[in-house]
Amino acid sequence: MTTAPASAPADVHEPKNGLDRFFEISKRGSTIGTEVRGGLVTFVTMAYIVILNPIILSGKPDVDGTILDFGAVGAATALTAGVMTILFGVITRLPFAFAAGLGINAFVAFSVVGQVTWAEAMALVMINGVIIVLLAATGLRKAIFDAVPFQLKIAITVGIGLFIAFIGFVNSGFVTATGASSPPVGLGVNGSVATVPTLLFVITLLLTGILVALKVKGGMLIGLVSGTVLAVIVEAIWHIGARGFDAEGNVTNPGGWGLTVPALQGSPVSIPNLSLIGQVDFSFDFAKVSGVALVMIVFTLLFTNFFDAMGTMTGLAKEAGLADDKGDFPRIKSALVVEGVGAIAGGATSSSSSTVFIESGAGIGEGARTGLANVVTGVVFLLAMFLTPLTSIVPTEIAAAALIIVGALMMAQIRFIDFNDFRVLLPVFLTVTVMPLTYSIANGIGAGFVSWVLVHAFSGRAKQISPLLWVVGAGFLIFFARGPIEMLFS
Repeated sequence: MTTAPASAPADVHEPKNGLDRFFEISKRGSTIGTEVRGGLVTFVTMAYIVILNPIILSGKPDVDGTILDFGAVGAATALTAGVMTILFGVITRLPFAFAAGLGINAFVAFSVVGQVTWAEAMALVMINGVIIVLLAATGLRKAIFDAVPFQLKIAITVGIGLFIAFIGFVNSGFVTATGASSPPVGLGVNGSVATVPTLLFVITLLLTGILVALKVKGGMLIGLVSGTVLAVIVEAIWHIGARGFDAEGNVTNPGGWGLTVPALQGSPVSIPNLSLIGQVDFSFDFAKVSGVALVMIVFTLLFTNFFDAMGTMTGLAKEAGLADDKGDFPRIKSALVVEGVGAIAGGATSSSSSTVFIESGAGIGEGARTGLANVVTGVVFLLAMFLTPLTSIVPTEIAAAALIIVGALMMAQIRFIDFNDFRVLLPVFLTVTVMPLTYSIANGIGAGFVSWVLVHAFSGRAKQISPLLWVVGAGFLIFFARGPIEMLFS
């Protein structure tokens, strides 16, 4: 009698249902539970933007003296982040969440609206987004991405990791500005950890680090929730309150919480104010601002948006294990197009350009690998429009702990770079260090590109440089010198 052959074991990566098949969850070695946790972790680390973006945008009068409403900016920020995060997740199936880009919003608030109105500024943001979409749709943005050497792509990942960590250290109060020329920054208050919020950051960081080291499922989320609960208890007992500034700009209550106080005040539910949607104006008053100034504003927005997003997506894809040897990742062209749409959406809602957020690395560190995590993050952002008092209960000092963990994980990518050639070492070093030191991803990428081109060109390797890299390097030189150039033509 012939014995029937044993059936082959089921493929562990075989889709379990339509949702699994669409987002390729099993294919990427993830589970629905992991994606949900990752999406929640990403939201927790990004939730501060609902408070921070209004602080940056609503506190600055434009050329006509108009000031944006704080609550309206907060609602528009949450709405845009939610819609764009879900859209990106569904179209690209990637776990890269969106929100108002830091750096871009500050540039708009402190440089642009001194020359134009808020409505005109948001129109310029939309123009920047349209250009990015056209560059992505025609394949030029992908071509520039392909022209970047592998070593620089890795350096961008590492630099973003250090940048994320530096943001975390600053947000936690662990690293503070000294106000002196040397040293410009220091540890805590007068060289020590002297505030309760910073101490809770240290405790949360160590707890989360231990959980991640033990490979506990949901370790990062557990650490963030535990730190938040502890912060709420501490605030309820000692009433630490918020850190602020007086009329002269002096810090009041220096031992207080940063952006948010971990205490629920009043109703946890509020009706969102969406009055800023559609408040854009393309009829620029050239009697108040020159055409050259408008071109330089768009150029700066374009370069910052273009390379910040490209660098961030490169780093996140590498960290998630979704990038190949060249740094490409699934549906890259769609990702680059949708990122441009984020700028258009951010301008249309007066919340500034919406772009890929580096804090998405926290969800990736928790295990997120697909766009389902984005859907979770986006849905919670939409709920945040109605639950602003509740979402603001997570103090930035606690969320900062996750950023340090992510920075450490991304730093590990540096092992793939061979530092024996100084032509590679110097551009990589500049890319990695300039990002956190200037608080700008675009600045770090620009320093790396320019130094790569010049060092290779003048050391006998000019033929190895892509023509597109020459063009981008020249563009970055203009970007770095945009102030003198604008003054020259004005």
